[in-house]
Amino acid sequence: MNIVLILVIAIIAGIQYVDSYGPQIFTMNYMLYAVIVGLIMGDPMTGLVVGASIQLMSLGVAALGGSSAPNYGMAAIIATALTISSGQDMSVGLAVGVAAGTLGVELDVIVKVLNGFVARKSEDYCKRKEFGKMENILYLCPIMFFLSAFLPTFIVLSFGETVTNFIVNSMPAWFTGGLTIACNMLPVIGMGMLLTYMPTKKYFGFVAIGFVLAAYVGLSVLPVAIVGCAVAYEYYKRIVASANTVAVEGGIGEDE
Repeated sequence: MNIVLILVIAIIAGIQYVDSYGPQIFTMNYMLYAVIVGLIMGDPMTGLVVGASIQLMSLGVAALGGSSAPNYGMAAIIATALTISSGQDMSVGLAVGVAAGTLGVELDVIVKVLNGFVARKSEDYCKRKEFGKMENILYLCPIMFFLSAFLPTFIVLSFGETVTNFIVNSMPAWFTGGLTIACNMLPVIGMGMLLTYMPTKKYFGFVAIGFVLAAYVGLSVLPVAIVGCAVAYEYYKRIVASANTVAVEGGIGEDE
């Protein structure tokens, strides 16, 4: 692949990652990006097959509560590009693509940690009423997410899997250990932030029930979510029935 093609594909990888954390127009639709790369390289069918394989790998995997997951979009893009350019079996491209996508976990943690500093600085500017600086510094966030997918894609497509493995293996133990700790803390912080914006005090009983079902009964997320939806539906019906009763009683009072 020539340098122009590699740049275009790397830009697509960066855009898909920004989209996954920003507008979310095609979020989680990794097969679409693989097909786009296939169209650019003149083989959309290979892009469809490779993208579908990556899509199956990603089912049920989501970065919830601030956690980090492999960058399957980048994996699909790299796997498609390498499969078409090398002419080898799809498994070769998938192996390199998935390895690069796994590297995306480490980069995602780094970017999210840096985003915390950017948000704090923006908050400081807001308190000082420097609203122009407050807004401008926030543009660093999408730029960092873009680079976290653009750079690995560009490196892998330019130099191959060897460089990727060298980067991963060269990371010192203290660095990867710190990233692991940060990765484990992010979901807790994200859940805590979410609870601060929810009417937790008003519905604390339901929060306690969900915690018991998950922590002590051992139910997974899906059954707990179903129970929560059922409780919310019944609660909603009671509110509607209560509102209708008040409306009827109010109408009778006015007629009298």
